[in-house]
Amino acid sequence: MAIPKVVLFYAFRPLADPEALRLWQRDLCVGLGLRGRILLSRHGINATVGGDVTALKTYVRKTREYSPFHDIDVRWSDGTGLDDAGRTLDFPRLVVKARDEIVSFGVPDEVAVDEQGVVGGGIRLTPDELDTLVAERGDDVVLFDGRNAVEAQVGRFRGAVVPDIRHTSDFVRELDAGRWDELRSRPVVTYCTGGIRCEVLTTLMRSRGFEEVYQLDGGIVRYGEQRGDRGLWEGHLYVFDERMTVGFSDAAAHLAECHACGAPTSRLHNREDLPGRPLQPVCDLHA
Repeated sequence: MAIPKVVLFYAFRPLADPEALRLWQRDLCVGLGLRGRILLSRHGINATVGGDVTALKTYVRKTREYSPFHDIDVRWSDGTGLDDAGRTLDFPRLVVKARDEIVSFGVPDEVAVDEQGVVGGGIRLTPDELDTLVAERGDDVVLFDGRNAVEAQVGRFRGAVVPDIRHTSDFVRELDAGRWDELRSRPVVTYCTGGIRCEVLTTLMRSRGFEEVYQLDGGIVRYGEQRGDRGLWEGHLYVFDERMTVGFSDAAAHLAECHACGAPTSRLHNREDLPGRPLQPVCDLHA
């Protein structure tokens, strides 16, 4: 019986020919009947791919056969389902692109990558280490959301600083404007969905004078896998596919408010009636 799954992974590694790797990844996914979104650049790879679990296992194995990707840390989650042709319902198509950056901060020349990953990033914390740091140092610790503001509406770490950011590139503008300079001397723990945005964000923060910068290794995904809703995380996680949001347990809170009626919700949808089709929270009644 076919089992729908979604895999998420990234790797910062120096890549000499992203375009050749783009063609390889595209052909690999097409041959296995997989769909999703894969970005490549000279800095590495960022991928979220869905399909039947057997095909995904083959995809992960073959991707790891390429030496720069041999140690990719893959996170698995349940998919919504498969269509009659065995293709995932979580992605409408396969998109594989080569770009200047795999995370669009808009400063590709500020990012240096070697065989160990991004150079000059923050100290990595496991979920256990994050909980210990918060327990030992209390309110001095700043949990800093490295995602776009709308993502934080449906879920975030308790007491976190949530920047009013619409696009990832806005972080650089706000940092350069001194928006969070008062945090420079405090322990700042950045977090994001799977960890990739924080790899770059911590480097940008450190180069701008932040003294003690950490990143949650594996991001919210890993924390939720290990803690469910029993730790510092509250609400639902926004994901970049047709599922839109996922909870780590049946007890996940509904933190957002429907834009139409104010009812608690964890659902997001694109507003087709507004320029740019922005994401906004919506309840089941007004979806």
